[in-house]
Amino acid sequence: MTLLLVVLGAAVGAPARYLVDRAIQARHDSVFPWGTFAVNVAGSFILGTLAGSSAPVVALIGPGFCGALTTYSTFGYETVRLVEEHARLYALLNAVGSVVAGLGAAFLGYGVAQVL
Repeated sequence: MTLLLVVLGAAVGAPARYLVDRAIQARHDSVFPWGTFAVNVAGSFILGTLAGSSAPVVALIGPGFCGALTTYSTFGYETVRLVEEHARLYALLNAVGSVVAGLGAAFLGYGVAQVL
């Protein structure tokens, strides 16, 4: 049952990641990867709210939906691409900003879950 929940969550998360990434990136005329940044921060917030939740919900939304929605490999690739394009400041901002914003979003999500 857990595997099925992970698969179902991923079936929604992967297309959501693509659509949200493209929608956000289309609105920014910048080499900075705003779409990947946004889905990774949103996924961190969602995972933060799941801390301490029941196993079925965590399997569906955690590794399922958020695992497919967020992506470390794309974050890494886009950061390297920025360096290759001599946009080193953007690469640094992407690396530091993604980690700080992701952790902040996770802590904020955890705090929201504790209040609710």
